[in-house]
Amino acid sequence: MTAVEVEPPPMDAHTLELLQFDKVRELLAGYAASALGRDLARGLEPLPDPDAVRAEIRLVTEMSAALGLGQAPPFGGLNDVRLLARRAAIGTMLTAEQLLEVADTLAYTGAMYRYRMRLAEHLTGLIDHLAGIEDLGLVAKTISGCIDTRGHVLDMASRDLAAVRQLLADLDEKVKHEVRRLLANPELRKILSYPNATIHGDHYVLPVSVNHRHKVPGVVHRVSGTGETIFVEPASIANLSAERVALKADEDREVKRVLRRLSAEVGKVAKPLAYSVEVLAKLDLVTAKARYSRDFNMDPPDVNVEGRLWLRQARHPLLEHLFRTDPPADSRKVMPIDVRLGHGFNLLVVTGPNTGGKTVTLKTTGLLCLMAQCGLHIPAGEGSQVPLFRHILSDIGDEQSLEQSLSTFSSHVTRIAAILRTADADSLVLLDELGAGTDPTEGAALGRAILDELDRLGCRAIVTTHLGDLKTYAFNNDRAENGAVEFDTETLRPTYRLLIGQYGMSNALKIARRLKLPKAVLQKAHKYLKRRKGKTGELARLQELREEAEKAKEAALAAAHESAREKEAFERRKAELDREAEAAGQLQQLRAALKPGDVVRVSRFDKTGKVVRVDGKKQTVTVGVGIGQWEVPFDEIFPPG
Repeated sequence: MTAVEVEPPPMDAHTLELLQFDKVRELLAGYAASALGRDLARGLEPLPDPDAVRAEIRLVTEMSAALGLGQAPPFGGLNDVRLLARRAAIGTMLTAEQLLEVADTLAYTGAMYRYRMRLAEHLTGLIDHLAGIEDLGLVAKTISGCIDTRGHVLDMASRDLAAVRQLLADLDEKVKHEVRRLLANPELRKILSYPNATIHGDHYVLPVSVNHRHKVPGVVHRVSGTGETIFVEPASIANLSAERVALKADEDREVKRVLRRLSAEVGKVAKPLAYSVEVLAKLDLVTAKARYSRDFNMDPPDVNVEGRLWLRQARHPLLEHLFRTDPPADSRKVMPIDVRLGHGFNLLVVTGPNTGGKTVTLKTTGLLCLMAQCGLHIPAGEGSQVPLFRHILSDIGDEQSLEQSLSTFSSHVTRIAAILRTADADSLVLLDELGAGTDPTEGAALGRAILDELDRLGCRAIVTTHLGDLKTYAFNNDRAENGAVEFDTETLRPTYRLLIGQYGMSNALKIARRLKLPKAVLQKAHKYLKRRKGKTGELARLQELREEAEKAKEAALAAAHESAREKEAFERRKAELDREAEAAGQLQQLRAALKPGDVVRVSRFDKTGKVVRVDGKKQTVTVGVGIGQWEVPFDEIFPPG
């Protein structure tokens, strides 16, 4: 029995909404050059396959390098003409305007074909991506040679069309001549309301006073608003007009014949055109990702399936955009944070003051994981590691379900229950203010039970809380670690730095002192604190040990990362030298085997020629290039092409 491949479930829509991922997609869409690229950006979804994610990130990295080399794709003319191409393929006649729209995209394929030829050799991913693009510019030239930019079918499009239009031009000249002849008649001019002809539709008419209608035989086409003037097409002109109607019908038939012929040409290339549109729309998306990356100083993440998360100097992308477009009055900048999971611990319990940026830590982590899984670079330092998650599940913010009349606490519990039913070992769970909204003792007990369940599920989780009892959870669980959001007691403001291995201190007494609380009150508070010190002394010593261990672990990870980077650089350089050595060996073999008649390229002229003579002693070759023969050293001889 063959196994059925099950499609992975979509990423949790509620989490995407909480993390405001739509805003990231909209930011990305702003960098796209075409409507097709913008649509792809707005519909971006996390990819479930690690190889696909890595391939996409590599493509974005290459495009970023191409932009740095001044090799931006020549966007312009990309339209979604797939439906028009399909209609043409089944024999439908396209209008002149539709054909011009198709011609723009056909010409664009030619520009992209030539762009691929110009790309730097090391940009192999981009070159491969564009490999299937055909130069369909010849069909575009055929269309533009028959239709002008206003959508008018040109005389040169068909010999028969040119002949019909010449007959029409001759007939129009006859009509004008007859009009001039009539207007030159002084008797006729006496009965006209004014001494010139006008055009009504395709007919030349004379403005005749209504009292003299019987004096001008012909067809009445309209009457003036006052009723005093009628507009008559004289009988001599009406006969010519009838002939003109027949010629216009012939012209229309010839125009349609041209449009059908051009539509058939489009139909012949419908498949490669539709393929090209899809490939080039994807290239527009990749270019948008690269431009976004360069604009916000992003780096490609290392994607893994082992659950290792390490965000180095990570910045919240939407906060950074906000601070750029609407700078805060105090000149604040987005504070980078370092976040780790899966390196010795799977659960991170973050504590600290309510204004300390705990929620920003959650949102930054979730957003960057989503961005990486969508094949984007992330606003974090080089070498950041992101796992491929099956689910990213979050409960962030103070939400209430008004429809169900639920309290804040009930709303959070309902959401957490849904998260626990869905989460597994391939999930990232983000919970904000665990245990809040109820009695602190019961909240802490419930919080510990939820942490235990997350631990049992084996997922990666970051949980924020202000409950002191949850600070000790990590001391009794080797798979959990504390984190604290730093607070500056001098400025009474958070620094937003995340300190892993520490738990958040309230700093209440220091803050109270700076806020001028009466000394007597502060002294009593210190006495009460000293009574509890005995109970917390052991905890403080344990915390110091954890902090030292965490610093050592962080240093070891950084050293291991640097070592891995140096090894990669060494291996890349070695591979490059090996390739150069192999190429040099092949070139030496080519030069040693040269014989008369061989076609070679001479670097001095950058042209190909035929070998006439080979002098092994002098290490020279006589080559016929153009109309002359030249003796050049072996060093200037290369294979053709």
